[in-house]
Amino acid sequence: MAETKREIERKYEATAETRLPDLTRAAGVASVTGEGVTELDAVYYDTPGLRLAADSLTLRRRTGGSDAGWHLKFPVAVGVRDELRAPLSEALPRSLAGLLRSRLRHDEVVPVVRLRSSRDVKHLRDEDGTVLAELSVDTVHADRLLGTPGASAAWTEIEVELADDADPAVLDAVGKRLRKAGIHPSDAPSKLARALHETGLEPAAGETVPDDGSAGAAVLAYAREQVDALVRLDPAVRRDLPDAVHQMRIACRRLRSAFTTYREVLDRDVTDPVGAELKRLAGELGHARDQEVLAARLSDALDALPREQLRGPVRERLRAWDRARSAEARRRALDALDAPRHLALLDSLDALLADPPLLPASRRKATKALPGAVRRDHDRLAHRIGRALALDPGHERDLALHEARKAAKRARYAADSAVPVLGKPAKRFAQRVKAVQSLLGDHQDAVVARAALRELAADAETAGEPSFTWGVLHAGQEAAAAAGERELPGVWARAAAPEIRAALSR
Repeated sequence: MAETKREIERKYEATAETRLPDLTRAAGVASVTGEGVTELDAVYYDTPGLRLAADSLTLRRRTGGSDAGWHLKFPVAVGVRDELRAPLSEALPRSLAGLLRSRLRHDEVVPVVRLRSSRDVKHLRDEDGTVLAELSVDTVHADRLLGTPGASAAWTEIEVELADDADPAVLDAVGKRLRKAGIHPSDAPSKLARALHETGLEPAAGETVPDDGSAGAAVLAYAREQVDALVRLDPAVRRDLPDAVHQMRIACRRLRSAFTTYREVLDRDVTDPVGAELKRLAGELGHARDQEVLAARLSDALDALPREQLRGPVRERLRAWDRARSAEARRRALDALDAPRHLALLDSLDALLADPPLLPASRRKATKALPGAVRRDHDRLAHRIGRALALDPGHERDLALHEARKAAKRARYAADSAVPVLGKPAKRFAQRVKAVQSLLGDHQDAVVARAALRELAADAETAGEPSFTWGVLHAGQEAAAAAGERELPGVWARAAAPEIRAALSR
């Protein structure tokens, strides 16, 4: 994996005549030291259609300076980016190419602009001499390389980048001094964005669905959000960022549920095959997420036990078990993202949105069509809840409650998708159903945990270790599942209240 650096910076407009104010008057800055001038030469790459720039991603190959090499930047927030670095090479390193796969698809990156910068660097230090931030005055020359070459631009800017572990308040203090000196923030979010604009290379605007108030427009807008999430989360999963697998799995499920819920809006002959691929992808991602949830549940339960109930090397066994299963689950997730069929899925989703298989009902007003679809999913949930509660506690009821959990997710996703159209009634409906989903999810987690604990107990016995603690934990998970079953009727009654359903039609 490429080296990652969190970049927190602010940019300001300047000219060759701009003079910096006394920055030692900024709070926290005790001294300013000159670090000399560095000559930088960077070629920025993108697809011919500037797909990376459209998503605010930056890919460059830079020489000069202390960080020569390939740099890939992902936006995190305004003024905050994650910069991934790879050593200098002629071709795009594989470590970075994989992170761009969901956006590049079948395209190759090509040079789009070249930026040559003369960087006058100063370090802003505290009383102990620790660097708080790096301020550079950059004289930039940009040359267009894509399409018809020859266009160029030049400008001067000031860049203030926070040092690692420094207080972001330093940037506020420095910015205040610069503004008092008449130096104002730049309108351009990055050098690349400015270079593209000033050399006549503008990325295409993101695709939007015209909102004509129809059911088709509402469903397609929701589908577009989920497809965009799949593309955006692909590199996050590869980087193993927190919650990335979970969020990508949710996007798969939301999109697949929308295809099913709105089967009167979108032709299922087209959406069903795509939905099957989404189900497969969610399943491959699910191994990693399920293991993460399970390991956390067992660890928390172990931490809650009194010391006298801890027999044998239980913590060590749990950690080793989790490491082995997590490594295999992550391998499966990455294999799924690297497979040709993943690109085929993304292509098919783009094709579906570009030429949506709309049925005649898609022309109905969204305010009239969506409530009925949401209520149908609620009816489906009601049937499964009733069936589960009619069964005696045991394996068959566990299976039925798991099926009810799936129905609760679909009903919740349906309500979530209707919120932009139906507003507060749909949001309140979703909240009530989410409570049911959460309770059923906790119940299913307890069922899965019991199976894992039986496996851990058997492994411990084979190794000649006591299995007592695993049995105690197993009993605890049985009690948790039973408590959830007792609570379910009350939680479901609130989600099934007549006024909640009726509010959707107002």
